[in-house]
Amino acid sequence: MVRRTATSLAPMLRFGLRTVLRATVMRSFIRVPFVLLLVVAAFSWRSVFRRGVTQAPLVDEDASLLDAEDASLFDAEALNATLYNLTDAEAGGVELQQEVLDLMGGRLESVYAAGGQSHIISIWRSMRGAGSRPGLLARLRFPARPEHPDRGRLFQEFRWRLSDWFLDSRGLQPEVMSELIERIKRPIDRHYGYPHTGRPYATCAVVGNSGVLLKSAHGRLIDGHDLVIRLNNARTAGYQQHVGSKTTISFINSSILHSCAMRLGCYCNPYGHFVPIVVYICQPAHFLDYLICNSTHKSPLLVTDGGFDTLCIRIVKYYSLKRFVEDTGKHPMSWGKFHDEKLFHYSSGMQAVMLGLGICKRVNVFGFGKSVDANHNYHTNQTAELNVLDYAAEYDFYRDLVERPQAIPYLRITKIKVPPVVFYH
Repeated sequence: MVRRTATSLAPMLRFGLRTVLRATVMRSFIRVPFVLLLVVAAFSWRSVFRRGVTQAPLVDEDASLLDAEDASLFDAEALNATLYNLTDAEAGGVELQQEVLDLMGGRLESVYAAGGQSHIISIWRSMRGAGSRPGLLARLRFPARPEHPDRGRLFQEFRWRLSDWFLDSRGLQPEVMSELIERIKRPIDRHYGYPHTGRPYATCAVVGNSGVLLKSAHGRLIDGHDLVIRLNNARTAGYQQHVGSKTTISFINSSILHSCAMRLGCYCNPYGHFVPIVVYICQPAHFLDYLICNSTHKSPLLVTDGGFDTLCIRIVKYYSLKRFVEDTGKHPMSWGKFHDEKLFHYSSGMQAVMLGLGICKRVNVFGFGKSVDANHNYHTNQTAELNVLDYAAEYDFYRDLVERPQAIPYLRITKIKVPPVVFYH
């Protein structure tokens, strides 16, 4: 009952806080302290609801599940509850909250260089007391364009976007998957001149960047899909036989967008100006890059919802914890000793697949997986995987997605009908 009540009240609290935040930000910058107070409240409301949720028993982190004296603590049901509780715990949440507060309360500095050809925007930490620390929070240098927003409008919208994203990322929102049709598909359809039916695309291809793509010739098969999603600006030129040439959506992380923002017109998309971009935010300061790029981009530049990001990280962390227990026999509380909890994240490919689940009737996935005789990426010489990702856990998720989607944790609460998913190897 506690969970149900918390879930039902959460959207109302988020809506109320967002409405007040937006109104406050839009009226005046003088009221920034009040805005910050509301953001803190937004971060804290969820912990109030969680007090009624049963927590996992306190145990020795180094204890082995196999050697536990009280085996009843570690039966399947109790273990699963522990996995959920540890997944829900947000490592780095305090640091994220402080980063958002600093950015929203920071001082924006705007200067021009190179005879007005370059624009430099910096956000400095505001000095609000004896304990405050000076420092640069964010800086972006980019070619100046007349389309770029002025200083006042830029920082106003930066705070608005950042507060919206932060509020949406606080806790799970069951509706995030069903909202992808409206949030992502509708603007994509409008851009391409398609009639918006409110229904998913018939067939979608999510094309990863693994070197295993070069072992097959799926190019024509990929191009035959209604929608083709490509990841992190992997080029297709010279690889069309293996990866195809059609691109409907370029799916990137905001670190890539940051590098794009420093180029003229924010252009670094190898698929052409006409291809829309969907980006997920890695660092809150990257909303600055988004606003600069969005002012000149010739096609839709869409940011994933913070609640969608939270859903993805919960799913991957759950599978990572579960695999850790199965592989080591240790209690899941030891997981943090082997993973950087604050930097732990999902891959771009995982979230692109999740996007496909929400906007497609059938999802076919290419270029996922690895081989001892293939590079990590087909278009580079990179061979090592990023240590902040747990690809093995994501493969477990993909396996369940194909074989038993109804068993996937957290995805169940979205109540969507999971479409058929096929992984091509």
